[in-house]
Amino acid sequence: MVRPAHRRPGQSRKAQYSLFAAYVIAVTGAVAGLLLAVLSVVDPVGFAQLRIASHEVTAPVARATRSAIGSISGIDDAVSAYVGAGSQNRRLRKELAETRRQLVATSSLQEENRQLKALLKLQETDKSAIANGYLLTSTSTSSKRIALLSIGRNLGVEAGQPVRGADGLIGRVLGSGPSVSQVLLITDIDTIVPVRRARDGLPALAYGRGNGDLDVRTLNIANNPFKPGDILLTSGTGGLYPPNIPVAIVARRQNDGALARPLADPAKVDAVSVLRPYTPEDAEAQLLRSAPGAIPEVPKAP
Repeated sequence: MVRPAHRRPGQSRKAQYSLFAAYVIAVTGAVAGLLLAVLSVVDPVGFAQLRIASHEVTAPVARATRSAIGSISGIDDAVSAYVGAGSQNRRLRKELAETRRQLVATSSLQEENRQLKALLKLQETDKSAIANGYLLTSTSTSSKRIALLSIGRNLGVEAGQPVRGADGLIGRVLGSGPSVSQVLLITDIDTIVPVRRARDGLPALAYGRGNGDLDVRTLNIANNPFKPGDILLTSGTGGLYPPNIPVAIVARRQNDGALARPLADPAKVDAVSVLRPYTPEDAEAQLLRSAPGAIPEVPKAP
């Protein structure tokens, strides 16, 4: 015989106990709720104290739950940070590289502006400049020190003309093309520059070493008065290089002279000026103009 689908509770003692307990709990809850409602109306202060007491009882459970939720949240944040660390590092490295490029470009522009301003100031006081240009490349490993200039015969540049930067002498034009020229640097082994010491006019000769430095020797071989820090200028002797152009600074004394470093490093110089060659006639004219009682030069009539 098949059992009925729904048995009555009276047929099971366990079901009867469960139903009775449910009724008791429901009635107790209803009575407790009614008493609390009456207490909140009749005695609000006592009801408030009772509510605080209930909060005190449940506070440990709330603290434990909050701590567990915080720990789970912290683990989630740590996992998210670990997962995003790779992309964040790539982004930061990219930003750092871009910042470095901008810094290098800014420094380069500042140095170029300084050189251009210095050349402009020189041209305002010295009218011997023929044209201005830029050093495009310069050799650094060979003993032959040659730089490429960005201007040529199109601006009147010819072989034998001196070239200077804002900080000092660079060299002389070795050969010129339609729009570019070659400059033989003062550090080349085939370059000799007549110089004088700035503080007392001591004459000397500066020879290129082919490695970026200069050998300086006095005309009197027995005398070696150079000291580190001495500034050397062009003397104008023999022509070609105009006088009073900074050339080098003495780094240390040697047995037969001194070792000097150029004040204008071709590897760092950008803007340069091509000058007219200095001639003995220019020197005589300068001496005549500076002599006491000299007659001012009268310009010729056209």
